[in-house]
Amino acid sequence: MTEVGLEDRINTRTRSSELRITDLRVAKLDGVPMKHTIIRLDTNQGITGWGEVRDQASATYALMLKSRLVGENPCNIEKVFRKIRQFGGHGRQGGGVSGIEMALMDLAGKAYDVPAYMLAGGKYRDEILVYADTPSRRSAEEMGQVLLERMDRGFKMLKMDVGLSLLMDIPGAVVASDAQRARRPKDRPFTMHPFTGVHITKSGVDHLVDYVAQVREMIGYEMPVAVDHFGYMDVESAIRLGRGLEPFGLEWLEDLIPWQYTEQWRQITDAIAVPTCTGEDIYLAENFKPLLDRQAIRVAHPDPASAGGILETKRIADLAQTYGVPTALHLAATPIATMACVAIGAASETFYALEHHAADVPEWNHLVTGLPDPIIQNGHIKVPETPGLGFGDIDEEAFKAALDPRDPAFFEETTIWDDEASYDRQWG
Repeated sequence: MTEVGLEDRINTRTRSSELRITDLRVAKLDGVPMKHTIIRLDTNQGITGWGEVRDQASATYALMLKSRLVGENPCNIEKVFRKIRQFGGHGRQGGGVSGIEMALMDLAGKAYDVPAYMLAGGKYRDEILVYADTPSRRSAEEMGQVLLERMDRGFKMLKMDVGLSLLMDIPGAVVASDAQRARRPKDRPFTMHPFTGVHITKSGVDHLVDYVAQVREMIGYEMPVAVDHFGYMDVESAIRLGRGLEPFGLEWLEDLIPWQYTEQWRQITDAIAVPTCTGEDIYLAENFKPLLDRQAIRVAHPDPASAGGILETKRIADLAQTYGVPTALHLAATPIATMACVAIGAASETFYALEHHAADVPEWNHLVTGLPDPIIQNGHIKVPETPGLGFGDIDEEAFKAALDPRDPAFFEETTIWDDEASYDRQWG
């Protein structure tokens, strides 16, 4: 019998203690499903880590961190994260730090030859429930038809956009100025909800209630459905609308008002019998605590591409669990950040479901290799057992076909960022 030596029992492709980051490069994609910056971290041992900046965020949020990363061991995930976390912020401003953390987890998983979920604490489930986002449709019948098509494709949970955009042209439905009507609810310049002066009337509430009722009649009452994109309106309008939607068994009402207004969220949550949900723009677990302390929401909804990456989002889920609040994941991303979310969902006991924004983008499935085709089957993504984020590699042809025509960078050299530096310490 041949004796099994130590070299046969360990991963000899890398030496994790000697692994160092040597470069950071990006590619900019468009339409898969939105605008995305993909991060590539190279190392001195020939392994590559992949991450993704939050959808529609600036690549600069990642590139500015290159000089702080080169020379670091990516297996020191927490050390490196603490070094760069000061450069993140809420919303898209968290995209650079978060995407880099994903790439660190990918590299560390490959170095240790384990899936990323193992680095996040282990696995609770073998597959991840995915819910298909569906942008607003002018008529309830059209929305119902789209949702039925998603159900036919195997999705087990859905989300639809229902809000002010459906009301602005209906006489008597909305109290708003001509300028606000011309600008539409989510156009720039942005004004936070409490300051718009926009209110929904009883007629407007009745219209949206009838819209949701028609959709429910078409798809049935057993399919889980969440609702989003209500538009910029005041707390009282949100409460009136929430009460009107109570009969339809909705999974949650999302982002009715900005996440910063904890007491207003508590007022809404106390007033309606539909779960409330927010958090996609919150950076770091500590900033979820006010909402949780006040029992102001019923579903925590971080976006890992803003929240701080895989481990920080896992901390959010663990924190929310102590308050009896489940965690769903917001996401509009390529398969790269999607697989980072799969690791989080696998490792989080009270994980709910993961958002998918590319149900109408078939090429989305082919941006990476080494995963099932399609990636989502029977409404779920299988948790991979392969190292790191779990996919094989990017598909260069698919990537090049999806490059942003305004700035078709494809992992070009980034030496301009090599010497970017400042005195970063935040204390004297």
